[in-house]
Amino acid sequence: MEPLPDLPAPPRDLVDHLHAQGLVNAHPRFETLYGGRTNRVWKVKGRDSDKVLKLYSTALRNPLFRNDAELEAQCLKALGTTGFVPRLRATGQYKEARWVFYDHAPGAPWRQDSAQVGALLRKLHTLPIAVQAPAGCNGSADLRAHGKRILQGCTSNGRDELADLQPSNSVAPTQQTCLIHGDPVAGNILVATGGLTLIDWQCPAQGDPCEDLALFLSPAMQQLYRGSPLSKKEEDQFLSAYGRPEIVARYEQLRPWYAWRMATYCLWRAENGAPDYATGLNLETAIL
Repeated sequence: MEPLPDLPAPPRDLVDHLHAQGLVNAHPRFETLYGGRTNRVWKVKGRDSDKVLKLYSTALRNPLFRNDAELEAQCLKALGTTGFVPRLRATGQYKEARWVFYDHAPGAPWRQDSAQVGALLRKLHTLPIAVQAPAGCNGSADLRAHGKRILQGCTSNGRDELADLQPSNSVAPTQQTCLIHGDPVAGNILVATGGLTLIDWQCPAQGDPCEDLALFLSPAMQQLYRGSPLSKKEEDQFLSAYGRPEIVARYEQLRPWYAWRMATYCLWRAENGAPDYATGLNLETAIL
């Protein structure tokens, strides 16, 4: 998984296509955004307001995080009145790739005050939103199978070591599924004076809300996007603000499974051109 080439602006023919649709002016100004790790994203500078153009990669195949432009467009449209997602303006096709065009959300990536995020995810998980998202992993059997599939793509000695660390407790699937973001890491949560904005909706699911809790709390993901794992106090504040004791209790049961699956993912990423995931692998295996 090689890093995407640094393009200061989108391809000229794509810009011409956007101009023909009235989405940009004849000579738009672009600023490359570097927050994501998969797609090419630009801020489109405007006189009154800025926009974002995301051009989806067609080359990368990620075993944990899907990269679906159509699902992102569906979620932004369905959640447009909530106030915590960017406003979708347009979506389309460019050669083999998809693109989405939406309002630029103000703010900086989340760094502190985990209670804000707990309240945000609770709001998301209690919304009656109809999006045709695929089913997410639900219960320990699904997480076991998913982790094993990821390990099948690994080749180093760490594969056998992680196989030996697989948890043994069994947790049944839940019937209380909902729309989940699927990637609520610190880099996908923007903080501004008006509140939080949840971006990068390319891998949502109809799934167990514990999945979103686990991804935000993951020490590997916090290390990668914030520079350090959460403290115990920050974890407790997040779960307290989430405010749904039955789901928090279920998350605690599933935590070893989420840590084990994330460890398999970190190993896979480290083997495929992302050495910074090696630290995340150690952090997740420490839980096990």
